Amino acid sequence: MKGVTQAVPHSTGANPPSLVAPAKAVDCHIHIYDARFPSSTPVMANGTVADYRLLQKRVGVERVVIVTPRHYVTDNTVTTDAIRQLGIDNARGVGVLRPTVTDAELKQLNEAGIRGIRFTVGDPHTAVVSIDMIEPLAKRIAEYGWHIQLNMPYDKIVENAAMLGRLPTPVVFDHLGKPPETEGIKHPSHAVIRDLLDRRRAWVKISGAYMNTLVGPPTYADATAVAQTFVKAAPERCVWGSDWPHPGPKVKPDDALLFDLLGVWAPDEATRNRILVNNPQELYGFPK
Repeated sequence: MKGVTQAVPHSTGANPPSLVAPAKAVDCHIHIYDARFPSSTPVMANGTVADYRLLQKRVGVERVVIVTPRHYVTDNTVTTDAIRQLGIDNARGVGVLRPTVTDAELKQLNEAGIRGIRFTVGDPHTAVVSIDMIEPLAKRIAEYGWHIQLNMPYDKIVENAAMLGRLPTPVVFDHLGKPPETEGIKHPSHAVIRDLLDRRRAWVKISGAYMNTLVGPPTYADATAVAQTFVKAAPERCVWGSDWPHPGPKVKPDDALLFDLLGVWAPDEATRNRILVNNPQELYGFPK
């Protein structure tokens, strides 16, 4: 679907991308912030479903995967409510859970559209989950076909490689695996991710160029080199995400530019369509 000129909260610019998104294209990584739901700390304004729909119009994507932010701890209601608003045929979710979750709660979350659980484990002062929770929870969610999604520091990826390799679920690495900008694919964490990709045990989100760069826009050349390596090695295991509303940086990126990077990362249209449509259908169970 061709994008339109549209100002969007938390996004620089208003022009649409040059690339035209294929039908049923999926933005596989966003967050919803909605003050209607209780949070552990104040959440950003203008991060609601209504606000995200403006980005969908601008970029031209039809489907979305919503990832629960850490501000809501393990209450995934903000995400399941967003799925309900957007319709389960067009939205899926990745929640945040601890091992205390009950079997009944897992069943309810599955019916509500949750398809994985995320572990953000970089800063112990702000983390609401921990690495030791990954394997016990993976065993609980395997029967649903869910995955483990990791927002994990590169040194911890290396340190926990054996554990990640024996999980009974797929592993999804956030934002290019977040290698150190100075090393990129030369860092040992990249080899860990590549091994799991090659064994079809993992997926990678080719997203977050603006948080994996020293070069910056418009080329994000260092992040681009990492993304191109993943696309070349395992195009069938890559998905794309915008990371809207970009909770980290004060200066927000241009989402049209981020989408157009796909034209550089995956110049072949068939490969792009696979990344935007077919791969998300397989990973998240969107209707074909």
